[in-house]
Amino acid sequence: MLPIVATVIGDPCGVGPEVVLKALATGEPRAVSRPLLIGSLAALEKTRAACGIDIALRAVGTLDEARYAQGVVDVLDQFVLDPAQVEFGHASAACGEAVLYWLESAEQLGRAGAVQATIMAPIDSSALRLTGRLKELDDMQPAGTFLLRVSGALRVVPIAEHVLMRDVPATVTTQRVLDLMRLLNDSLRRFGLPEPRLAVAGLNPHAMGPEDREQIAPAVEQARTEGISAVGPISPDAVFRQCIEGRHDAVVSMYHDQGQIAVKTAVFEGACSIFLGLPHVHLSIPHGSAYDIAGRGVAQHASMLAAMLAAAALAGGRGFL
Repeated sequence: MLPIVATVIGDPCGVGPEVVLKALATGEPRAVSRPLLIGSLAALEKTRAACGIDIALRAVGTLDEARYAQGVVDVLDQFVLDPAQVEFGHASAACGEAVLYWLESAEQLGRAGAVQATIMAPIDSSALRLTGRLKELDDMQPAGTFLLRVSGALRVVPIAEHVLMRDVPATVTTQRVLDLMRLLNDSLRRFGLPEPRLAVAGLNPHAMGPEDREQIAPAVEQARTEGISAVGPISPDAVFRQCIEGRHDAVVSMYHDQGQIAVKTAVFEGACSIFLGLPHVHLSIPHGSAYDIAGRGVAQHASMLAAMLAAAALAGGRGFL
């Protein structure tokens, strides 16, 4: 049976609903999954009308009511959102509360195994701040998880996310690098790659610094003794191109921008991010709510479509597209 892929529609005042509906309207996600939306039917209908998207929607109150019928997309609509609070291009506390509720619902369904994959459409931090639930902002990436960015053949995961450059060297330790290599190897195997080929980027130019010799190299050596196919540290100015050329299945980078610059330069439209360390497949896409173009029908949906297709493939253990 095809996997259920549940997509949170994102901030209703932004482009989230638009890119979700456009991606589903292609018909491609339906061919490989059972699509389900988590959000507000009223908000989706407002976006559908404003952007001229030809797609049929049906509200359901519980997951058991979903039918996944051909030509109709089920919307799990459990949060009462006043349509008057949905104004394109303007942050709303009500929409922020709705987004937090939808994300929590998606996580619960994923952890319970009720759905096989979840996707987070673009959200907006300003709307979330208006809720007064600032702690929730820190939970957009669950503790103990890592973000694997995918852009075509290039797949990159950093050992840390938003760390100041001056603090980066202290985060590069043998244990951190090794732990991430183990998680990445196990995750790729679960996704359908039988023998993942991992590359590890160096921290310093040409991978010729003390961290490269004393922290990264020992981690790679230990991983190899555990049966992980790994090479590194490789010069940061070469390793990402090597991955694009097919010599590696994924790259472990030493800090956020080291890998992000490569990913966004390679192919931005069509890129998506996979959360490693969760019991279910969970993805997001690398752009924001774009309030400035919300409701105009001009947002690119290639990244959302890529996320939906990737979620279905990974949840089914079929590897990357």
